[in-house]
Amino acid sequence: MTAKQTETCDVLIVGGGNAALCAALTAQRAGAKVMVVESAPQAFRGGNSRHTRDIRYLHAAATGYVTGPYPEGEFWDDLSRVTGSETDERLARLVIRESADLESWALANGVRWQQPLRGTLHLTRTNLFMLGGGKAMMNAYYDAARRLGIPIAYETEARELKLRDGEFLSAVVRRGAETREIGAKSVVIAAGGFEANIPWLKEYWGEAAENFLIRGTQYNQGRMLKELLEHGAKPVGDPRGCHAVAIDGRGPKFDGGIVTRLDCVPFGIAVNRDCRRFYDEGEDFWPKRYAIWGGLIARQPDQIAYGIVDSKTIGRFIPSVYPPIEAQSVAELARRLRLEPGALVATIDRFNRSVRPGAFDMSRFDDCRTEGLDPPKSHWALGVTVNERAQVVMQDDRPAKNIFAAGEVMAGNILRRGYLAGFGLTIGSVFGRIAGREAARHALG
Repeated sequence: MTAKQTETCDVLIVGGGNAALCAALTAQRAGAKVMVVESAPQAFRGGNSRHTRDIRYLHAAATGYVTGPYPEGEFWDDLSRVTGSETDERLARLVIRESADLESWALANGVRWQQPLRGTLHLTRTNLFMLGGGKAMMNAYYDAARRLGIPIAYETEARELKLRDGEFLSAVVRRGAETREIGAKSVVIAAGGFEANIPWLKEYWGEAAENFLIRGTQYNQGRMLKELLEHGAKPVGDPRGCHAVAIDGRGPKFDGGIVTRLDCVPFGIAVNRDCRRFYDEGEDFWPKRYAIWGGLIARQPDQIAYGIVDSKTIGRFIPSVYPPIEAQSVAELARRLRLEPGALVATIDRFNRSVRPGAFDMSRFDDCRTEGLDPPKSHWALGVTVNERAQVVMQDDRPAKNIFAAGEVMAGNILRRGYLAGFGLTIGSVFGRIAGREAARHALG
């Protein structure tokens, strides 16, 4: 691809979500001349960050927005448990420690926090909730960028990275029919993953990927991830790995957002189209397990499952934006769901017979469980390797001089498996600021 080099800057930020804007604000305040290229139109800016609502962070005491302390030891234990210790501990602990000032840093950049609402997945002590959600957060960051004079190029997709001896020179970008080249002393890649690229997903998931609903942005096509890998960046994570939640099958193909998420799973049972349960719905607290359910469902026939609850659970979780399908009997419900009535009745009868008495308490591991049931009911992913300076590490294990990464494109260093609610945003915020700081330092060096 040939393109005329028409612009230069100190630090080029590729991407327009939380990590990208954290990097841009940090680099500009450090004295660098920053430019941001965002593939989405202005109305859809913000990547998957605009679909978020809370962020996990280290804090020593209750505030007006959280109900108690969340110390480093507990934070690390939570992360270790959900990842099965498959994490880069050095980078993970860096994220945990550097998250301590996120409440005040975001406030200083226009974000407003709110007290958590009912049904927020046991997060009242550990996570901050944005007033207006992730879209309001991103609007605040973009407004801060505007005040600092950072130019934002919307509907501008980075198509190619030009390197020489592993050092970044320029990026070829396209807007409509126009292609141009932007030179920079440093680049921060914060363009997300490839979860909206169905052909790429099919390389790992086969035809099942055609049935996937992507509740996030359609603009995460993974072009920059592929560019980095083709230029010799060291990969990290599992290409089939994902932090995918159960979402309402009636939702749109893209951008359904958090309102299509199904939080009912731990309060009932989940069955596939053959009316069979396929995983322990109560394995752990929901904020630590909810992001495995998309992958579990993806492995079921037709990539579909059904969450079934009874009337006693209503009000204990935030419902989907779509109304539930209701019935007065299991057989009637099966017919409404177009399932085999006899099979669903048998599954639920078997489940009910296995239940042992206990004292239900959604705030702790209670003693409500099943016995003699299989499975029992008890109480992303591919990216590039980075170091603690957010430098992209190449396949010879040497860091690139002036190529930095933040957000989903490097989160696999820390979240190789499992997920903690609100922690993806934490990684993006912390490494976005580190990448911006280090990119500016190199550029102004």
